[in-house]
Amino acid sequence: MYKIFFNSNRDQQKKFIASNFIYLRSKLPRMDLTELHYAMALQAVPKIGDITAKKLIRHCGSPEAVFKSSKASLLAIGGIGTVVVKAIQSSKALKLAENEIDFIQRNNIRAHYFQQDSYPFRLKHCVDGPIVLFQKGNIQWSDSPVVSIVGTRQLTSYGKTQCKQLVESLAVFNPIVVSGFAYGADIAAHKAALDAGLQTVGCMAHGLQKTYPYAHKQYRPAVEAQGGFVTDYWSTAKFDPSNFLRRNRLIAGLSQATIVIESGAKGGSLVTARLAFEYNREVFAIPGRASDSQSVGCNTLIKTNQAHLLSTPADVPYILNWDLEINTPVIQKQLTLNLEPEEQLLYDFLKKEGQTLLDLIALNCDMPTSKAAALLLNLELKGVVRPLPGKRFELS
Repeated sequence: MYKIFFNSNRDQQKKFIASNFIYLRSKLPRMDLTELHYAMALQAVPKIGDITAKKLIRHCGSPEAVFKSSKASLLAIGGIGTVVVKAIQSSKALKLAENEIDFIQRNNIRAHYFQQDSYPFRLKHCVDGPIVLFQKGNIQWSDSPVVSIVGTRQLTSYGKTQCKQLVESLAVFNPIVVSGFAYGADIAAHKAALDAGLQTVGCMAHGLQKTYPYAHKQYRPAVEAQGGFVTDYWSTAKFDPSNFLRRNRLIAGLSQATIVIESGAKGGSLVTARLAFEYNREVFAIPGRASDSQSVGCNTLIKTNQAHLLSTPADVPYILNWDLEINTPVIQKQLTLNLEPEEQLLYDFLKKEGQTLLDLIALNCDMPTSKAAALLLNLELKGVVRPLPGKRFELS
């Protein structure tokens, strides 16, 4: 392990970093360790958040230049006062960053500076995205579509079913499924993604050396093998309930769309949905009965036009304009289908008419649209019906 002693002599600091750069680079490939060290030091300066840090970097040119700027130059930046300048010019933040680099090196954690190509590109467009994002596991961001799935921690059996069916239906598009690794909707989404063979990413509200809730530690190896975890919290960060609200910006910012499965009138999932809406991302919500307490949040999002009504999994690729070009294998249908009478009614109609809109199916089969959608989902799970963009359906 390397040891650095920083004092107020910046020439010595620069000399140390230069002399140890080759060694550190061998330990943490594809990183500019000088830039990373100063960027992390900015994270450690009190009263400097991500927005202010980006302002400083933009004004000075680089994280290193921030620490090398004169007091007068820093004070000339709007919103920067003497307390912040004093903290920047102290060696404390640089020393803390040194220790944290040592931690991520020993624990096989990657660090993505927000101006690097490896930094998730959708998060780059968030004004409050972290200047350094830490990642553990085998996440391959590339050009994969990314969706976040969130909801209440008191997920009902209906919510669990909806979550699993949604992920299974989207699996053909090979999306990365992001959530918060918490109880309820979060872990249901992660498990559904694992079962479907998809990458899944847990956004943590603490350093990556911890697991919260501890009961979910059993899932960490599978998630790290088939995705991983991200956070902007250091290993030394104090674990606090407020961390979860800040963590939610990662869930919303990483994704093209946020899907709310179930939610009460208040909760972290609604915060995530609001952030996604403010980031100009698509938001979906599964509606529920007005009398269901766990559907109040979803119904409100839909009512206030903050979320698309998600009535069928096909709504997601349709709204997001996902293009899927695959050769669908020919599956020989059973000679005898075990269908309920109302399912048989829909089957017979589609067999006669071919591709048809959901509303027309419901109208011609003389049933509410919501009921027709539920029956079509059952038929889809039985391999009888295939959803198409634009709320259209046809026989498989």
